[in-house]
Amino acid sequence: MEGAGSLKEMTLLKVGIVGCGKIADGHAEVLKYMEGAQLVAVCDREPILAEQLAVRFGVNHWYGSLDEMLAAEQLDVVHITTPPAVHLALTRQCVQAGAHVFLEKPLALRAAECRELIDAVTSAGRQMSINYWPNFDPPAMELKRMLASGIIGDPVHVEAFIGYDLSGAYGQALMTDPAHWVHRLPGKLFHNMMDHIFNRILPLFPDVEPEVHAFAHKRREVLRGDSTDAMLDELRVVLRGGGVSAFGSLCSHARPVANLLKIYGTKNTAVLDFSNRTVVLETTQQYPGSIGRLIPAFQMSSRYLKGGWRNIKAFKRHEFQFFAGMTTLLELFYASIRNGTEPPIPYMDMVKVSEVMDTVIEQVYPVGAAR
Repeated sequence: MEGAGSLKEMTLLKVGIVGCGKIADGHAEVLKYMEGAQLVAVCDREPILAEQLAVRFGVNHWYGSLDEMLAAEQLDVVHITTPPAVHLALTRQCVQAGAHVFLEKPLALRAAECRELIDAVTSAGRQMSINYWPNFDPPAMELKRMLASGIIGDPVHVEAFIGYDLSGAYGQALMTDPAHWVHRLPGKLFHNMMDHIFNRILPLFPDVEPEVHAFAHKRREVLRGDSTDAMLDELRVVLRGGGVSAFGSLCSHARPVANLLKIYGTKNTAVLDFSNRTVVLETTQQYPGSIGRLIPAFQMSSRYLKGGWRNIKAFKRHEFQFFAGMTTLLELFYASIRNGTEPPIPYMDMVKVSEVMDTVIEQVYPVGAAR
C-alpha cells in the first residue's frame, strides 16, 4: 500500500471486516450501498462464519485469520467487529499493514489500553474511529445543530437513559451462556452498553475531569446459579464537573424499552428520542390562567407532528434505515482518510469515555468483591 498522501486521490476505499458476528451484518449492509467504498474481504477465526457473511453480501474473499486477509488484500480500511479484548492486538496488525481502522465499541477493556490503541494508530500515521453510530442519526445531528446555533444555550444538566431487553434474542443468548464474552468483561453487561451513555454526556461537559458516583444492583431473580446470575442489570451514574451535572441510567426492566437524551440548557430544554427518532424543544406555560395551561400540550403535539413529517421526508430520501447513523459516521470517517483531516470523533473523547467507564466499573464491580 502506498503512503497516506495517495489516499487523497483515491476514489474507492477497499474495506475488510474482521469478526463476523451479528454486528458485522450491520457494517456489511451499510458498505453495500456506500459510494466510494467496497467491502472486498472478511475474516473470522471460525471460517464458516466468514464464508456465510461473504456469501450473503456478495463478498469475493473470506479468510480464517486477519494475517491471511492482510497478506492477500491491499486494504485501506479494516472494520474490527470483535469483542474488545483483542482490539489492541488486531489494531496493531492492521495499522502495521497500512490500513486505517474502524472499531466497534467498547474500544478496549481499560482506559490505559485505549490510549495504547490510539498511540498505535497515530504512530503508524493512520486514522481510526469508533462506532458511536446513534450520535450520527438524523435526529442526533439535528440536536448538534441546535446546540451549535445556541438555541439550547449552555448545558446545565444532562440525562441519558438506555433501556435493554434481556428477554430479546441477544439478551437470551447472554443469559443462557455463562461463557459468553460479555460475562468476561470487567464491567459485564454495563461494559458493553455504557459507552452510549457517556459518549453523549461527556462532550457536553467543560474540559474538566468529572466527579463520578455509580450505583448498581440486580433486579431479576436468581435462576441458574452461575455467572449469568452474578451479572448486575441496573446501573445509575451521577456526574458533576465545571458547573454541569448529569445522570446516566442503563435499565433492563423498565418498559417500554427507551433510549433518550435530555439536555437542560440555559435557554431551552431538548429531548432526543433515539428509538422514535424525534428531537423536540420542551415548552411550558407562558400565559396565566386555565387557558394558558391548555396551550403547552398542543404546542408539544405540533412539535412532534413536525418531527413526524421530517421522518417521512427522511424515509423518502432513503435515510431512515436502522443504521442511518453509521452511514453518516462512515462517510465522515472515510472523508477524513481521503483528505487527511481530523476524524469525526476526537480521540480525546474516546479516552474520556474509557476513563469514566473505568471509574464506574471500579465502583460497581470492586476488585476482590464476591461475584
